[in-house]
Amino acid sequence: MARNAIFHIFLAWALVVGVMPAKAAEPVLRVAVLNHSPPMSYTDPAGALTGFNVEIMHVLCEVMHVRCEPVSVTLDRVVDAVAAGEFDFAAVSLLATPERRARVLMTRPYYRSISVWFARPGVRPGSGRVALVKGGVQYRYATAHAWSVVPVDNHDGIAVALQQGVADGTLLPMATALALQQDARIKSLGLTTAVLRDPELAGDVCLSVNPRSPELLDKLNEAIDLIKRDGRFDRINSRFIPFRLQ
Repeated sequence: MARNAIFHIFLAWALVVGVMPAKAAEPVLRVAVLNHSPPMSYTDPAGALTGFNVEIMHVLCEVMHVRCEPVSVTLDRVVDAVAAGEFDFAAVSLLATPERRARVLMTRPYYRSISVWFARPGVRPGSGRVALVKGGVQYRYATAHAWSVVPVDNHDGIAVALQQGVADGTLLPMATALALQQDARIKSLGLTTAVLRDPELAGDVCLSVNPRSPELLDKLNEAIDLIKRDGRFDRINSRFIPFRLQ
């Protein structure tokens, strides 16, 4: 009798479990990242993807209770790929230009940026050969003003172009400019620096979001606010950048 009772209890439990809906799978977001843009996003010597934007991506996804799948892309593909729905969002620092806002959703700003000119002594902005990453605001600015542009795929390509004498100067976002300044390959070149004040080269930096996902935009905005309030943003800032992003 005891065996029969246990059997019936087990059978009833199995039937209940069998008709209960399975636990929903954890959401997975595809996230575009750069892998040659230190200190914002790069592959470390151990082969791990890291950097300011990569770590910001991880904590944002933690706050939203989703799993993120980072995928490396080049800067010139970011807006096109996000606009096409290839990615849910991009953990890439983009100035919020009107052209970009027309194609993708942009989060609230998570910091502001300026652009820094690096060049051999005597080479002024707009003169000489300028190495620039394709797809960046600096690249578009230079081509619009008819500069002699040496296009490269990533920020490592800028260091190579300067070291090899293929380029005489470059124009970079402030955080990436810092990494270039510390690059052993070009320290001996004695490059001079200057901040360019043109409004086209400075402004709010945002993350880009699939234009068909306004609900994700809202969640990212809430998550950005939270990690700024609870100190996680500042702690990541301090790990990768020696000045405070605002």
